[in-house]
Amino acid sequence: MTAERYTDLLKSDSVAKQDVDNAVQTAAARVTAVKSAEANVKRLQEMVSFEKIYVPFDGVVTARNTDVGQLIGSGSAVGQNRELFHVAAINRLRVFVNVPQTYSHATTPGLKAELSLPELPGRRFPGSLVRTADALDPTTRTLLVEVDVNNTTGLLMPNAYTEVHFKVKGAQSALTIPSACLLFRSEGIRLPVVKGENRAALIPVTLGRDFGATIEVLSGVDENTAVIANPPDSLVDGETVRVLQAKPGVEGEQ
Repeated sequence: MTAERYTDLLKSDSVAKQDVDNAVQTAAARVTAVKSAEANVKRLQEMVSFEKIYVPFDGVVTARNTDVGQLIGSGSAVGQNRELFHVAAINRLRVFVNVPQTYSHATTPGLKAELSLPELPGRRFPGSLVRTADALDPTTRTLLVEVDVNNTTGLLMPNAYTEVHFKVKGAQSALTIPSACLLFRSEGIRLPVVKGENRAALIPVTLGRDFGATIEVLSGVDENTAVIANPPDSLVDGETVRVLQAKPGVEGEQ
């Protein structure tokens, strides 16, 4: 480099000091020009890199809202910003379920679940409950829970409709009675039973799960209580009833 050679020659007074200063300044200017050019190249490389969009996870593009050659704003301009692509990670799906309040305390993290789809009859996909909202929705009285499901086969699609089956352990055993045994009165639900001297008694009960034709009774009666089957709406407390012996294959009291 000329500046370095002139600096060494200056020690032996072989060149003029003015020539050394000129060579050093020229070298410094050229170094500055090179750095400026490198910075400009880096800027252009970064602008070219904007042509490619990278996502932080592996997935599939489920929606594309732009075409080749379309002007893409920076996002800082005035106006409504739009999503260019929608990418979904389908290797592990999060399923959100609204659980009725009756089962809210039984659905806790770690609970096993199974998914079934109407288009894949007979297939079950295992999952696990990972978290809950820890609060009931004030409108629907349901608990929002999240179930994670491994989708290594890719058969499960995002936003699909599915049925979730939880393996809930009952907190307590409950009796099941025909739904037709219940009477709905202004003071609440009453279950007509037979007590001493064949007298009818309308007792309040706490109901559990409703299965349609049958319903669970959580409290108010035990397994030895004689329940009146298909009671008339006119039945009142203390009314005399006639108990019939149950025929083979027939249960209940008349």
